Order: sequence, then C-alpha cells, then structure tokens
Amino acid sequence: MSIFLDIHTHQTKQEQGVLSIQNLSLTESTFLAMPKTKPISIGIHPWYGKLQELHQNLKYLNVLARQENVKLIGECGLDKFKGEAMENQLQVLEAQILLAEKLGKPLILHCVKAFDELVALKKRLRPAIPMIIHGFNKKHEMAKQLINKGFYLSFGAAVLTSHEVALALEKTDAPFFLETDEAEVSIVEIYTKVAEIKKISLDKLKDIIFANWKAVGLL
Repeated sequence: MSIFLDIHTHQTKQEQGVLSIQNLSLTESTFLAMPKTKPISIGIHPWYGKLQELHQNLKYLNVLARQENVKLIGECGLDKFKGEAMENQLQVLEAQILLAEKLGKPLILHCVKAFDELVALKKRLRPAIPMIIHGFNKKHEMAKQLINKGFYLSFGAAVLTSHEVALALEKTDAPFFLETDEAEVSIVEIYTKVAEIKKISLDKLKDIIFANWKAVGLL
C-alpha cells in the first residue's frame, strides 16, 4: 500500500495520500448529515452517553452502523473522570459491544482509568470482534497485559513526546494501529516517528499497518 492509514481522527479534512477513519459521536452528529461514502466510525462516547437515552440511541445506531462506510463502532468505552456512573457506562458499552458483534464490525475504544472494568467486561461477554483501544499512552507493562487479553492498541501523537509510550511501541510485537485523534499533527509525522522507533522504512510500516487492518477484516 502506498497510502497512510489513520484509524481514528476527529478531523473532517481528508489529507491527500491518507485513508482517514473519521470518528463521529452519535450524540453530536445529525442523522441527515451522516456521510454516505467517507470511511467513519460512529458510537456512543462515554462522556456523552446517558443510560436513560440508551434505548433510543441504540435504535439510531443500529440503523446508521449498517452503512458500508461505517468501518468501526465507537468510539465507545469507559472513563472514570468524565461521564455517568461507571455502572451506567458499563451498560452503555455492553450494548454497543453486542451490536458490534451482531454486525461483525470492530470496536474503537476510549478507556481512562478503567482497564480492569474493560477487561472484566470482555471476559464476561467474550466477543469475537476485534476491540481496539485508541490513543494508548501507557507503559509497556500495561500494553503487554492488554494485548495478552486480546485487545489491539492504536498509538497517536503521544509517541512523539513520551519516552514511555515510544518504548511500549518499540517492545510491542503484536499488531497495532496509528492515529491522529484530536492532535494538530499529521499522520505522516506519527508514521515517520514510529518507523524510526521500529527501525524500519516508512513503506514497510505502511505495509504492516494495512496488513493489520486486513487481519481484522477491514480491507
């Protein structure tokens, strides 16, 4: 592959030579303006998801997520710093995991200080679909634990500034992804740094990322 893959971005602009998966939050998007061809992910973000609105939101999500251009469900997940009570967030996330499983589409996950709860939920539900934790910015030990539990990791701009995150990526042999998220940096800059960390060429890194994309059924 000769193009870059940005698996998770909040930017609407498409860079030339980049396949970007734009993230939309169900509570922020208008259903009439839903893109029909641009690759996207859509889900109920833990910051905005309300348990009392879950039934109605799931009805919308069940329809929208079936579009062919919806590549992933999310970002969804758990956050101990923001959003509803953890028990409510868990119910909202579980519903989206079950929907993703039904549709056969991977999940893109937001997780802040709730990895134990996320691992426990995965263990209980045992979904077959890939679960990708976006914006991973922890140490190698945590990366290894999550990979061993069957999660995929996506790294973003933190690799540019954090030695610990760069080291986690350097030591990671499992399939991974790269993203810009909300950072004001180019995905090319992130790829360039990761190629340096991995001691491989930029073209080789692009091939690896697209092979990982294909491995989770998205190419």
